Amino acid sequence: MRAWFWTLLLAVVAVAVAVVLRAHPGNVLILVWPYRIEMSLTLAVLLLVGMFLAIYIGLRLLAWLLAIPERVRAWRGRRAQARDHELLERGWIGLLEGRFAHAEKDLTKLLDQTRARNRRVLAALSAARAAQGLGEFVRRDVMLDRAREHAGTDPGLIEAVATVSADMLLEQGRPQQALQVLEPLQDGGARHLHTLRLLLRAERALNHHDRVFTLARGLLRRGAMDKDEAMHVIDVAGAARLRAAADGDGWRAIWKDMKTDERVLPEISLAAAAVFEAAGEGDEAARILDAAIARKFDPRLVAAYARCDALQVPRRLQRAETWLQQRPTDPDLLTALGTLCLVGQLWGQAERYLLRSVSRRADPGTHALLGSLYDRLDRPTDAARHWRQATAVAMGVALPVLAVDEALPAADMHDDPRLLDAESGFLSDASEAPAPMPATVHDPVPEFAPAADYVLDPDARSLTELNLLDPTIMPAEPAVADAEPPAELDDYFDSAPLPVAGLDEVPPETREAPSVASDRSGDKPRGDKPRVDKPRVDKPDDGKPGGGA
Repeated sequence: MRAWFWTLLLAVVAVAVAVVLRAHPGNVLILVWPYRIEMSLTLAVLLLVGMFLAIYIGLRLLAWLLAIPERVRAWRGRRAQARDHELLERGWIGLLEGRFAHAEKDLTKLLDQTRARNRRVLAALSAARAAQGLGEFVRRDVMLDRAREHAGTDPGLIEAVATVSADMLLEQGRPQQALQVLEPLQDGGARHLHTLRLLLRAERALNHHDRVFTLARGLLRRGAMDKDEAMHVIDVAGAARLRAAADGDGWRAIWKDMKTDERVLPEISLAAAAVFEAAGEGDEAARILDAAIARKFDPRLVAAYARCDALQVPRRLQRAETWLQQRPTDPDLLTALGTLCLVGQLWGQAERYLLRSVSRRADPGTHALLGSLYDRLDRPTDAARHWRQATAVAMGVALPVLAVDEALPAADMHDDPRLLDAESGFLSDASEAPAPMPATVHDPVPEFAPAADYVLDPDARSLTELNLLDPTIMPAEPAVADAEPPAELDDYFDSAPLPVAGLDEVPPETREAPSVASDRSGDKPRGDKPRVDKPRVDKPDDGKPGGGA
């Protein structure tokens, strides 16, 4: 629009000059010794306009030439700024996406190449945040030190470094160091809400309840904190202050300093009622709990309201019965009424309220109260039942029902292989045997004759079947303390001469050795020893006595 305006104005001026020059012809005489120049007026005007344009263009061209270095420096600055912005943008995107390694790399590169102090501080703080995300706390501290170095004496940058450092220290779980970092800002911290929030986090972590109470009040007053959250913090901190000062009289000043809406908070009401009860002012404690319950019904407040001495039971019981009209099925209120009746020794009403409570909710405390009531009324069966139910509810599992006590049968130690004498093959005296130990279940061990009385036969049972040399049942040590060590394996077998096949009579040598006579018809063997068949020999051994297998 402006270009069109100036073009139109220039055209109007040109037309006006042309009309004036045409209506007023004349000459222009220029005397410059020794020259005399004469020309028309029109030519003189045109020459003046041309000279102006030439001088203007020449001056502009000279200015442009002289400004070349400055323009080059500005172009380089813009290009560097564009690179810095690109790295900063890429680093922040990686930081927000959680790609801390890539973000730290880009931000460290930006810190090394940028020349602007603000961007250096910003890059150092952002790289420290990325290192915090990676858990590299040493690199984080290095970046924070570089940020403080580049911040210099700029108050804004110093505060930025302090707040970011305190925030990361609080995330790491080091509130004491965070308070030390924020200490220079505490004087002017009232003007910065973020600093107040960080101070509140640090003080809460260190359980400095007085400071927490004051900071939460200030943030709530300025609208910088959610009301419900602020009231919860005030509630916890105020109750802790009252409990800490309960030993002396300082709690009275703390109670007077609290506002009306703070006194009816649950934790503060419980703590105040406790200190007033300890001071012997039960009526004031009842009023505090009554006001808190009227504002918000809380089972903890109701339970505290039921804990009193017998003199206050009628008044509190009357007040609690009015609450029962509004909440007739509330188990916590029914338990509180039962507790009041127990304190006042109103056994029938106490039983009725407590039974109504457990019928609506199985609570170990209520069952325990019923157990105490039945103990007081000398009803041991009912008392034991409720004590058992209280235990079951508290444990969260059903208790097993145990059978009637009865004596266990005596252990059968007749077939215990550890009582077997390795030499005799018979059971040793139980008094001399070692103590019984858990053993693997085996087949019953027969009462064998001494091992020397046995001869081997191919049709006879194997040693394992005889359970005589089974390692799983043989005792590790001799059954008799003074017995000799067991002999070699071959010593357990019969060494008597074997009868030769085809001979009707047994040599006299074999008659002397003890043997077991048995027939193959299945008859029982003679004597008290088990049956063992004679071995078969296919080839005679020159009539010489043979050793046992």
